Amino acid sequence: MDRLQKIISAAGVCSRRQAEEFLRAGRVTVNGAAASLGDRADPARDEIALDGRPVVLPAEKIYLMLNKPRGVVTTLSDEKGRPTVAGLVSGCGGRVYPVGRLDMDSEGLLLLTSDGAFAQRLAHPSHQMEKEYHVTVTGALTGCRERLEALRLLEDGTPIAPARVSVVKQGKGTLVLSVVIHQGLNRQVRRMCALAQLRVERLVRVREGSLALGDLPKGQWRFLTAEEREALLS
Repeated sequence: MDRLQKIISAAGVCSRRQAEEFLRAGRVTVNGAAASLGDRADPARDEIALDGRPVVLPAEKIYLMLNKPRGVVTTLSDEKGRPTVAGLVSGCGGRVYPVGRLDMDSEGLLLLTSDGAFAQRLAHPSHQMEKEYHVTVTGALTGCRERLEALRLLEDGTPIAPARVSVVKQGKGTLVLSVVIHQGLNRQVRRMCALAQLRVERLVRVREGSLALGDLPKGQWRFLTAEEREALLS
């Protein structure tokens, strides 16, 4: 017997926190009766439903990496009709949800899974998994690496840990910077660049922890190996 929020999360329907909200709202039933936060059930014997739709655990948990293109939103559905990451991974064999986010204008490595416990562990602040971005910038390029590494506060006063910044490529009036952070606050790299008087022309996440994007084509995905999953959690 497991708590209902754990079962719903493991089924890939939503995160555990969202499942708790659904339970509080009375949207979950077990064998036809309304369930409450804290209730337990056996998914092998009990009929669990969310808004009348059965909650079914997948035969195997799904772990995958997507190379998210620009212009795609990191949601399972979008009320404005914009393309979503769910549409890009619809052939993976089950319902998965993103681990963390990439804003619509950003590209690159995005993890998706049906394993709620795996997602929560990776996203927890104590895990502090490194994230590396390749950022094409224009603007005040002279001394920009030092200015970015010196930042300790965002524009709203939120404290940030020091980033590691290096130059990947230099062009005419542009730089491609490698920016490594581990907090992953909302639009953190873009906000840091704005404070350093830089304009972001392109932002690509190329690594999370030990997992690199590599040569995975834009808009394509692949399953993670068992070794890759273990390395991410280590």
